[in-house]
Amino acid sequence: MQLILTGLGVSQGIVKGKVKVINGKDDHPHFEEDDILVTHLTDPTMVPMMSKSSGIICNIGGLTSHPSIVSREMGIPCIVSADKATTILKDGDIIQFDGKTGEIHKIDDKNWNMRWK
Repeated sequence: MQLILTGLGVSQGIVKGKVKVINGKDDHPHFEEDDILVTHLTDPTMVPMMSKSSGIICNIGGLTSHPSIVSREMGIPCIVSADKATTILKDGDIIQFDGKTGEIHKIDDKNWNMRWK
């Protein structure tokens, strides 16, 4: 694993999974169960995706921002203030992140899913 990005951990938990970058509402239908939601900042229209996600990463935000509050209520690990997350992380990247420390690691192992489940 390689540390590729850090942010502010606002909802604890360690998540491993596939990235789905959401840039606008046209991307919503392509979001699948257990994807890691990566976006600039969540808003109320994204709550259905948030509830299906295994984790959330946002470019901006603080302890009382929308993604922070909603992810804590839902028990979903979350990192905010991960500057440029939507440009550094790509659809399909396999990552692991820690919602407490704010560290995001890229996983290069193509068989990650076989060992994780």
